[in-house]
Amino acid sequence: MDEISLAVPRELAETLPEDSDETLMAMGREIDQYEGYINAAIAEGEESAASAAADVLDRLEERWEGYDGYIVELRAWGQSSIYAEVWCDFQYALIQQLYDHEALAEKLDQERHSRLVDDGIRLSDAL
Repeated sequence: MDEISLAVPRELAETLPEDSDETLMAMGREIDQYEGYINAAIAEGEESAASAAADVLDRLEERWEGYDGYIVELRAWGQSSIYAEVWCDFQYALIQQLYDHEALAEKLDQERHSRLVDDGIRLSDAL
């Protein structure tokens, strides 16, 4: 499996106000952490890669939901929500980029489904 490469989508960078260099740097640091974690797991094998990518996806989804909540709260207080919107979109873009890696996407789906079964309610538990 080839190493993954993630990036800040150009559209998001263009959406930010001009003085947002620190935000772009923070996004770059986040990408470096995720890439390093997943690429180190890829070196160990496909199962490790899928598990690491699923961990990252869980984190991204958690952050995505958090930023989505911030957008509503900021708007309710009459504040600009541009940064929360961009961070929310950034999380979603990273999720999409992970699924764009075909070799990883299939294993990732298998890992996520396996986790759902392990964490979910089974019919035998209900009886």
